[in-house]
Amino acid sequence: MATRTSPFSRFEWMIAWRYLRARRAEGGVSVMTWISLIGITLAVFALIATLAVRAGFRAEFVDTILGANAHITVYDAVRVAEDGTTTRLIEDYPQRAQIIRQIDGVTRVAPLIKGQVLASLRSNNAGVEVFGIALEDLKSLPRIQNPAEAIGNIDRLGEGIAIGSGVARALGAEIGDRIKLISPDGVKTAFGTSPRINAYEVVYIFSVGRYDIDKTRVYLPFAEAQSYFNREGGADELEVMVRNPEKVDEIGYAITRATGEGTLIWTWRDASGAFLRALDMEDNVMFIILSILVLIAAMNIVSGLIMLVKNKGRDIGILRTVGLTEGSILRVFFICGALVGVIGTVAGTVLGSLFAIYIDPIFGVVNAVAGGGVWDPSVRGIYFLPAKLMPGDVLSAVGLSLGLSFVVTYFPARRAARMNPVEALRYE
Repeated sequence: MATRTSPFSRFEWMIAWRYLRARRAEGGVSVMTWISLIGITLAVFALIATLAVRAGFRAEFVDTILGANAHITVYDAVRVAEDGTTTRLIEDYPQRAQIIRQIDGVTRVAPLIKGQVLASLRSNNAGVEVFGIALEDLKSLPRIQNPAEAIGNIDRLGEGIAIGSGVARALGAEIGDRIKLISPDGVKTAFGTSPRINAYEVVYIFSVGRYDIDKTRVYLPFAEAQSYFNREGGADELEVMVRNPEKVDEIGYAITRATGEGTLIWTWRDASGAFLRALDMEDNVMFIILSILVLIAAMNIVSGLIMLVKNKGRDIGILRTVGLTEGSILRVFFICGALVGVIGTVAGTVLGSLFAIYIDPIFGVVNAVAGGGVWDPSVRGIYFLPAKLMPGDVLSAVGLSLGLSFVVTYFPARRAARMNPVEALRYE
């Protein structure tokens, strides 16, 4: 009569381990075990590495957005001025800025003048976006405080202009060069509006880590920008920074309520929300696709176990004859498959984590082997391939791999447990 034993007893582990270490004559079983192990390892590695890169790309993209741009932009609705022209100029910007500073969660409010002009140096030209801003407000921007790269002295902004590294490359500009800014909306005369051309010394060259910003951004002293763009006594908009950028919608509502009708807001989510939603959708699709790869790798465990059960039919018959229950047989073969899944998952997790941690030297080698140019910042917006290892991503990958491994292992193990010992030993 079969004797019941405690689940996953020591002898069950011993038998399972013995079966996994197949003899040379049973090399087919061990080969399938190695294929299953390598498959699970590579699938988990790919899943963790991909999730880490996607998380790093999103974090770096958002950080560069929040580090060099307003979390909330406050501007006025279009209205008709006294001379009959339409305008958005905020004439009471000091008072309105003071009101916004009192709102809970707001950390910084800075008036801005913005305009698009042509920058020229020697025979080089580039379209740029000029931001007129006070020196203390500029220095409080995170990506200007701690730029990826910078040369010159930002404290000399009152004597000239600060330009992005991409603008400097396009114009061939260096510290001390005088760049001409050409605006079509210049001095108004009896014969019409003539272009305004002013020359400014380059005192600071910065890189915030975003290709599109470094390629177009120029900072001009606020008072000088007011004069250059004919905005005397006003500001185009107010740049608002908040303590928690994820709550910009709540603070934006508070700003419109505090400043009254005619005030409009534009948040960083409005500017980049579509791209971030596309990233979220891409993350979900990639997780599903890579999950299918993990499932395919886990199915190799089924093939290996089916071969193992077929080769060990005689052993199963003998074990059942000497008293092992169906449950014991099931657990023996379940352990065989589960061990492959666990070892492969652990190995894949280690490899994926190491890839995320050492992605810079790894990518450097790949770039060198490919002859350079693997990463195009003009397409991807940032200058390097980031990776951020998130505990939640690692746990989801581990849980998925182990779950699939355990599920697919159960069915061939159940088939072994239900094998009739008489049939197994009939021809022995």
